[in-house]
This record gives sequence, structure tokens and C-alpha cells, in this order.
Amino acid sequence: MTNSNDTGNFARGFIIGAIAGGLAGAVAALLLAPKSGAELRKDIADTSVDLYGKASDYFNSVEGDLARTMDETKTKANSIISTARSKAEDLLKDAENVLKDARSKASQTKDNIQQKFENIKDAAIAGKDAFREELES
Repeated sequence: MTNSNDTGNFARGFIIGAIAGGLAGAVAALLLAPKSGAELRKDIADTSVDLYGKASDYFNSVEGDLARTMDETKTKANSIISTARSKAEDLLKDAENVLKDARSKASQTKDNIQQKFENIKDAAIAGKDAFREELES
């Protein structure tokens, strides 16, 4: 982006320099030409109007280019923001799903461990009862 900016600044400076140089050259030519005062004033006025028109056209063109560039930049920025927002929402949804799965698996594991503990407890009680019966007989 810096290259584009530098090129734009160079082009702008070059055109401004060309206009200023053209104006200085035109004034010098008019002043050095062998004409009457009225003709000279008319030529200076005509040249000034012409140069003003060219400068005005150039600046209007630059203004239009700048407005288009700003619109394009705004559109690209909005697109980037929209894409980033969408990706962030997708990541949050994925994270929520992973968390739900983890909670579900943790609950299932807890239930399995409790069931195995109950089985061991029941087996221990059955073993104790069997041992008592064996002792009593």
C-alpha cells in the first residue's frame, strides 16, 4: 500500500509542478512577446482562465478518485469485518459444542464409575455374607 501511496504523491506533485511551470512559462511568454498592453492583458486573462479550468478539472478528477478509493476501502473494510465476525461466531459455536460434549462425557464417566462402585460394594457385601454363612456352618 505504501508503493501506491508514494506513486500517488509523486503523480500529484508532478501534475502540480507541471501546472505551475506551465503557468510561469505562459506568463513569461506573454510578458516577453511584442504585444500591446490590451492584447497582453487579454492573453494573460485567457491563459489564466484556461489554466484555472485545467487545474479545476484536475482537482475535481482527484476528488472523484479519492471518493471512489474511500468507498472501495470502506466496502473492503466492511467485508473484512463481516468475515471476521462470522468466523468468530463459528468458533464460539464450535467451542460451545466441544464444551457440551465434554460435559456429557464427564457425566457418563461419573455414572459409569458410580455404577462400578455400587457393583464392587454389592460384591463386597455378598462376600461378607458368604463368609458369615461359612463361619456359621
